Amino acid sequence: MTAAHRVDGASRDWPSRQWRLPRAISRVSAMALTILPLSGCLFTTRKLPVPTAPSVTQTASAEDLVKKLNERWDGLKTLYAKVDVQLTTKKSKEGLEKSWSSFPGIIMMRKPEMLRVYGRVPVIGSPMFNMASDGKTFTLYENAKNVAYKGPYVVTHKSANTIENIRPGFFLDALIVRGLKPEDEYMKTADNDTVEDAKKKHLLLVQEYILSVMEHKPGSQELRPIRVIHFHRDDLMPYEQDLYDEQGNLETEVLYGNYEDFGGSRYPKTVTIKRPLDEFQIVLTVETVKENLDLKDDQFQIEIPPEVKIQTLQ
Repeated sequence: MTAAHRVDGASRDWPSRQWRLPRAISRVSAMALTILPLSGCLFTTRKLPVPTAPSVTQTASAEDLVKKLNERWDGLKTLYAKVDVQLTTKKSKEGLEKSWSSFPGIIMMRKPEMLRVYGRVPVIGSPMFNMASDGKTFTLYENAKNVAYKGPYVVTHKSANTIENIRPGFFLDALIVRGLKPEDEYMKTADNDTVEDAKKKHLLLVQEYILSVMEHKPGSQELRPIRVIHFHRDDLMPYEQDLYDEQGNLETEVLYGNYEDFGGSRYPKTVTIKRPLDEFQIVLTVETVKENLDLKDDQFQIEIPPEVKIQTLQ
């Protein structure tokens, strides 16, 4: 009985303590809220850089952006460009990165899928390599090594040699943003980004539209990403394009630098092509661009010396 009484007694004593404690805490809290602001311990204030907003911000619907891409793509028949090329490869598992010296090159494109790329040895100017494709297969002749390769337009089996995975398919997609197909699904979103202007040493507010291009997976309502295109809202020009493979992996990321006028054609001064899965990057610095020249079939063909053995790539 005594033990039970003590328990009951403890139960009866608890409510009084339960009510006294919150009142004590509330009085201390009230005092703290009165004193701390006076001592300046609750917050600090510091001046932050204010991003500079663009002087012009255009408004466009998704249909406007699609129309702009389609008009640009439909109006382009051929492209001829003199560029400076710089290649970087990585081996993340080994913690290695290799960068080649930049070299001059020429790029020719004719719709729908014809491509010719050749590079020259810096300073000397002698041929370094020559590549041509008809949209189904490609041929690569490395003049400096006197070796040649043939293979499909896109990689079917990846090679441990990164250079052998450089095919014309992604290269052609990166040169200019293609128009949309009638069956493509798309949606537009808007976003703001803050970037630093290294030259002027201040922040810039970049306002952009993001156009996501998708298609339905066969027999499913699920949408598969094809491309995501970023537009600056000051000029509504694409400055980034992300291309995805059939599994939804980011396969190619293309960054377009500032657009310049090349004899009446607006084209980015730099085109940076990143292949995160293959771990290499190509940077094109554009020197000259000419559009809609009359490019002949023989300009997309390579003559390989008969003594050179042609290796087949997958």
